[in-house]
Amino acid sequence: MNNLQNNRITNFSNDVLEICPTLLGKYLCRRFEDGIIIRKPIIEVEAYRGIDDLACHASKGRTKRTEIMFANGGYVYVYLIYGMYWMLNIVTGPIELPQAILIRGVEGCIGPGRVGRLLAIDASFYGENLIKSNRIWIEESKSTFPFIQTERVGVGYAGPEWAKKPWRFVAKGF
Repeated sequence: MNNLQNNRITNFSNDVLEICPTLLGKYLCRRFEDGIIIRKPIIEVEAYRGIDDLACHASKGRTKRTEIMFANGGYVYVYLIYGMYWMLNIVTGPIELPQAILIRGVEGCIGPGRVGRLLAIDASFYGENLIKSNRIWIEESKSTFPFIQTERVGVGYAGPEWAKKPWRFVAKGF
């Protein structure tokens, strides 16, 4: 591991609702093939918590698409929406308890589709190990940010109980 990766976060095994707010202010890092590294503070995240959460993809069961969500925390879960936007998610929790954090925003880039484009995320990131990867990882930060919790965005299809969960975390001041 090189010096740029010494402060890498390596523990994603806790519950998604515990990890989610702690990612605010941490650096999402992406190394491109030409060696350029983008390193941006995470400023907005959203939690999806298991098979009971009707807004979580895992609520539909174990499929080829959701298989990585059933792994130990620390892997990347990506999926394509509208045929053009790759959504970047981080799997959390222990094996067989599917949970994930959607990265909704980084400094200077709000919206999960925009984040995917900024970082050039594609299907090849599915199952990427954030702890070992040389092209995407999360680093610690000395900064902490106050945050607000709100309802998740765009999950009305899951019904009012799940749509109204305050599982979206947004750093203040960005």
